[in-house]
Amino acid sequence: MISETYVEHLVARKSPFAIRFLKTLLIMLAVCFGLVGFGLLYIPAFLLAVASGVGAYFAYMNADIEYEYLYLDKEINIDKVLAKSKRKKAAVYDVERMEVLAPVKSYHLDAYRNREMKTVDYSSGSAEEDKKYMMVYEGNLKIILEPSAEMVRAIQMVAPRKVFSD
Repeated sequence: MISETYVEHLVARKSPFAIRFLKTLLIMLAVCFGLVGFGLLYIPAFLLAVASGVGAYFAYMNADIEYEYLYLDKEINIDKVLAKSKRKKAAVYDVERMEVLAPVKSYHLDAYRNREMKTVDYSSGSAEEDKKYMMVYEGNLKIILEPSAEMVRAIQMVAPRKVFSD
């Protein structure tokens, strides 16, 4: 019997103040340099307006980030959605290679807390730790997620000894 479970969850990342400030500053600079360039027909001002506009575009794309978690048949796919228009594949994790998935404050993670491991954060970036889970993958990678309760249950059905929701 083939059993495929499909669960999807979207998490909006909180935009840092520095990125929002940079985006606003670059837009204002692009407008100012554009007006100076058109008013005085000054070529360097045109170039600065274009450079500021390009910088504002990239700041805009990185200011509005969402993570889409997709669980499909023993595989967790994480996509990064930039400004609700551009999608990048961030990572793919196999549930069978996962060591543990538990809430960040869980005692099940005590053995992993002081280990030197690379940490990747695919959460909203908010201070609420009640929703956050940590996944230890292959013993050398800590992954911070905010999965839905439905997604945690789906993963727990496949790996009941590795997933905790205490």
